Amino acid sequence: MAKSSQPMQSDQASPPAASPELLDRSDPEAEIARAVRAYSNWGRWGADDVLGTANFITDGLRLAAAGLVRRGASFSLSQRFDMDGPQRGWRRRTNPVHTMLGTGTDAALGNQGFPHGIGGADDVIAMPLQCSTQWDGLGHIFDHGKAWNGRDAARTVTSDGDLVTGIEQLARPMCGRGVLLDAGRVIGPALGTAGGGRGELPDGFAITAEHLTATAAAHGVTVGRGDLVLVRTGQYARALREGWGNYAGGAAPGLSFTTAGWLHRTEIAAVATDTWGFEVRPNEFDNAFQPLHQVAIPHLGLLIGEMWALEELADDCAADGVYEFFLTAAPLPITGAVGSPVNPIAVK
Repeated sequence: MAKSSQPMQSDQASPPAASPELLDRSDPEAEIARAVRAYSNWGRWGADDVLGTANFITDGLRLAAAGLVRRGASFSLSQRFDMDGPQRGWRRRTNPVHTMLGTGTDAALGNQGFPHGIGGADDVIAMPLQCSTQWDGLGHIFDHGKAWNGRDAARTVTSDGDLVTGIEQLARPMCGRGVLLDAGRVIGPALGTAGGGRGELPDGFAITAEHLTATAAAHGVTVGRGDLVLVRTGQYARALREGWGNYAGGAAPGLSFTTAGWLHRTEIAAVATDTWGFEVRPNEFDNAFQPLHQVAIPHLGLLIGEMWALEELADDCAADGVYEFFLTAAPLPITGAVGSPVNPIAVK
C-alpha cells in the first residue's frame, strides 16, 4: 500500500528529532511534518509578508553592524561567473556563457560606425540565476504545494515568475551583521581526516546545532536575531585545489536536518555556505531530496545562500580573531525571480 502524503497524527504530535541519530531515516515526510509543526513562521509577520526572516534585520541592527568596521578591509565572497564553473547540467543548470557584442578589434577596424574615432565594447551573459554564488528566494521551494506563508504555490510562482515573493523584494534589506562560523577549522581537525587537518570537513559530514554552537563559542561570537550567518565547511577550498568534481549536486558536508530548530530559535535573517546545496549530502534519509530546504524556505521564510567563496575571509578571521563584520549581500532585483546571483561584500 502506498504511503499517505500526510503523516499520521501520532507523528505530528511527537517533537522533532534533536540530533541525527534520532531521525527516522525511513520516513522523511513524517520528520519534515514534525519540524514544520514546531518551527513554522507562517503568519508571524502578517498574511501579506514577502520578506520572511529578512524582517529580523532592523535599521537599528544595520546601524550597529556598521560599527563593526574597524580596518576598512573588504572581502568579496563570490565565486567566479564563467564557463569554468561547477555546473554539470543538472536541471538544465549550466555555467555562464559570456559573449562579446562589440570588441576592440571592431573599434580598431573602424567598423562600428561611430564618429570621431570613438569605439567601444559591449557584452552579454546567459546563465541560470543559481549557477554560482547566489541566494535562494522565497519562491524557490514548496511543501505539498504550499509556498512561503501558506500561499498556493500554483498561484504564487507561474510561468510569469514569482508574482508575490520575487527576489526583487529582498534587494533592500539584505545587509547587516555578518558572522562567520568556520566549522571546517573548528571541527575538522578533531575528525582525524586529511581534509580535517586542513580545516575541511569531509563530504557527507552533518553539521549539527551542537557543532554550530561549539564553533561560535570557539570564535568568541554569539549568533542572534537579524544576523547573516556564513558557515564554512572547507569544501570550496577542496574544489579549488582538486577540481570541481561532483561539487554541484554531489556528496558534501552541510547542515543536518536537525538544525531546523537552531535556525528557527536563533532568529537569524539568512544563512549561507560554501557548498552547492547548504545541507548535508547525501541527505540523512533513505530516500529524500533536500528536506531541510523544504522546511527552511517555505515554512521558516529563511533566505539560503549557496556556493559562497569564504576562504579569504576565513583566513583573515583566523588571523585577527574577529568573526563578525558588516555584510552587504543584496540580490539583483530581477522581477519575479526565485533566485539571484550575488557578490557579497564583508567589511571588517
